[in-house]
Amino acid sequence: PALGGCRFIEYDNETDALVDALRLARGMTYKAALAGLNHGGGKSVIIRPRTGFNRTNLFRAFGKFIGDLRGRYITAEDSGTSIEDMDVVRSVTEHVTGVDPARGGSGDPSPFTALGVRRGIEACVRFALGRQSLDGIHVSVQGVGHVGYHLCRELHAAGAQLTVADVDPLKSERAQREFGASIATLDEIFSIECDVFAPCALGSALNRTTVPQLRAKIVAGAANNQLAVPTIGEDLRQRGILYAPDYAINAGGLVNVAQEVIGYDADKARARTMKIYDTIYEIAERAQKAETRTDIVANKIVEERLAKL
Repeated sequence: PALGGCRFIEYDNETDALVDALRLARGMTYKAALAGLNHGGGKSVIIRPRTGFNRTNLFRAFGKFIGDLRGRYITAEDSGTSIEDMDVVRSVTEHVTGVDPARGGSGDPSPFTALGVRRGIEACVRFALGRQSLDGIHVSVQGVGHVGYHLCRELHAAGAQLTVADVDPLKSERAQREFGASIATLDEIFSIECDVFAPCALGSALNRTTVPQLRAKIVAGAANNQLAVPTIGEDLRQRGILYAPDYAINAGGLVNVAQEVIGYDADKARARTMKIYDTIYEIAERAQKAETRTDIVANKIVEERLAKL
């Protein structure tokens, strides 16, 4: 079955919501295949109402819709949704993951996503900088919400130096208080001189405007659909910036909830997430040998697997 989270944010119109769902679902197809998970790619979006609404009733209705799909799609958390929302969904259908551990679920998948991103950053740092650890490595993190916060925690524990930016100043201040991070504005974060730029907000962070500003040697973050258009990957390569394909590096959360589908075991989920290091390093090596973009190499690995199904 397809497996992927439910995004609950404001959209200007239904077309934008549909395009986002399709892009995210395609990314989940590639993410699952590259991670060796036997799940199709799926995502759902709910257009967040601009006026008052009953959240419990909304997610109960969503759960009934998921139930009508009879297991062809299993939902989970994503931007704008929470464990509590998934618990409401679980009250009307079993086809949901990321519910409260007290109810047999695995809880918030964000820490596993962050773990995988940290492992991917370690692989990039070794490949591009010849460093075996993150001690002293400067990472600029764009977005310190659920995943970005946990990534900062992982990086801080590994000895990295942090600069953060978020649309919510309270989240930046929390990272400063807990991890000693420096705070930049949303406009400044792209041009900070650093070793690694980690996009952890919504998609399309890497575009014709932002890429020329980058002063990082590596781009490796948790956001989905980081490249506004695929050709941005070539712009990064031409500038000598190593790019960790988003769906390859941020697969930890999916790995975690996929384990929940077959019987949750945190140790197994963690062990599989740790292997993201090997995946990212292999992609970087193959791209270097082929003198091509890392995202092209990642796509080729996926397509080779899908062709065998």
